[in-house]
Amino acid sequence: MVETRQMPQRSTAPRTALDRGRAAYDRQAWADARDLLSAADRETPLGLDDLEHLAIATYLVGEYAESMGISQRGYRESIRANDVGRAVRSAFWVAVEHLGRGEMAPAAGWLAKAERLVAEGEAERVESGYLLVAAAVRSLAMGDPDAARSAYERAAQIGKNFADPDLFVLAQVGVGESLIGLGEVDRGIGLMDEVMVDATAGDVSPVIVGIAYCSVIAACHHVFDVRRAQEWTAALDSWCESQPQLVHFRGLCLLNRAELRQFHGAWERAAAETREASERLAETDESLAEAMYQTAELHRLRGAFADAEAAYRRASRLGRRPEPGIALMRLAQGRHQVAAATLTRATDEATGIFARARLLEPLIEVLLATGSTSAARLAADEMLQIAGDIGAPLVTAMAERANGDVLLAEGDPRAALAALRPSWTKWQALDAPYEAARTRVLVGLACRALDDADAAALELDAAADAFRELGALPDLARVETLRAKPARLPAAGLTVREVEVLRLVASGKTNREVAADLVISDRTVARHVSNIFDKLGVPSRAAATAYAYEHGLIAPPG
Repeated sequence: MVETRQMPQRSTAPRTALDRGRAAYDRQAWADARDLLSAADRETPLGLDDLEHLAIATYLVGEYAESMGISQRGYRESIRANDVGRAVRSAFWVAVEHLGRGEMAPAAGWLAKAERLVAEGEAERVESGYLLVAAAVRSLAMGDPDAARSAYERAAQIGKNFADPDLFVLAQVGVGESLIGLGEVDRGIGLMDEVMVDATAGDVSPVIVGIAYCSVIAACHHVFDVRRAQEWTAALDSWCESQPQLVHFRGLCLLNRAELRQFHGAWERAAAETREASERLAETDESLAEAMYQTAELHRLRGAFADAEAAYRRASRLGRRPEPGIALMRLAQGRHQVAAATLTRATDEATGIFARARLLEPLIEVLLATGSTSAARLAADEMLQIAGDIGAPLVTAMAERANGDVLLAEGDPRAALAALRPSWTKWQALDAPYEAARTRVLVGLACRALDDADAAALELDAAADAFRELGALPDLARVETLRAKPARLPAAGLTVREVEVLRLVASGKTNREVAADLVISDRTVARHVSNIFDKLGVPSRAAATAYAYEHGLIAPPG
């Protein structure tokens, strides 16, 4: 007889809700895991491991209040079970959720609970590292990156000693943020790139992975590193797409993507993704304020000022300062002095080169609109210095354009072109069509000031086409005005500002009176007058006045 081997019988017992909930958690089906683990919990209270997984799954599907309640329950049950380590972790995450909602007092209370539990023990434990992370977050928020780095580095070492990948990644990301705060940008960004390799290796919990992605992308935006921001946003997008039931980080992913789409000129898609991000982000999520600001910016650029106003105000209520956008809207509305006051105050309050870099170029634009050329020169010089310190192409393009704008106002179109041409090249390389078009407007004005009408027309036409395609209606209207009514410049090559000064001088005004009319300094007027004499080849105000009458810049008396 041939021996027959009997196949093992598979169990026919139905899988319980708990079994299916655990399996759903393992395959990152967060909504299924939340529903199944909740069902199992109603039948029989979950153990501490499963309760922690239920809290995480609930958090990741965007049910934050429910998640916090589960974490609080986990804390109480850990205390009853005398599981100090788990109780500390539960208290830490409850505090983190309160911080994310802007609720500082409850967050401090839960951290105090965790610190008391750790202090009661004798030996160092891994949970000490999580409390060091909390202390480092506070230090960064208070503007002390050195203290933050020290705390984060100690936390990272504890994570390494206890083989806790979550703590190690969380702390190392914090070290990178602290280094950036200390001005060591290359080291900080390089460390964060390295940490992301560990974060995405599979051993780190999904909440920590999402936090790491968002922290790295935020750091890239902070230091104007568009290329890295784009690469990490694409990686975050792929990570989110791999988890169809993920809710929490998807809104942030959409918002980051929308910001990049706006930069690259895809305004329609940027608007759609910003709307979707706003719908996904909870009212208590601090990122909703950024979504509202982004919405306001898109409305402003298109000339929908009433909608922009409402979005700026909501962003402000949610904690996001509305500068520089709201000031640029006031400028477009013709409220120049209001815009100047807002941006001057905001720039005075800004600390750190990155914060000032975001405000200086808009400030320069507004100052020039009010005729404050000398103040604009000081701001442009600072911008150039910051660009040299940061070294990012985006900041350099901004600084070169701002310097070119000021040089135009100072009556030196040749030097302006020397700054504006490289700026335009950088915007092109960055694939930033709106910024490139703004730069071409200034190039066109510089060419016009040099009596090259053909080149000026080509530049202004190209800018108008770009604005029309983008839907940038206020910018398009300005260019159309410039094309329809070119300034009447004499053959000697006087700039628009020099013509204004000459008209006033020819009308008999003193330098001080000219300065008052144009809202510029006496010193700036004197420089313009000197330039006018040189260009016209005249020795005196009387001769310059005769030139003005001769060329129709001022009507003769009588």
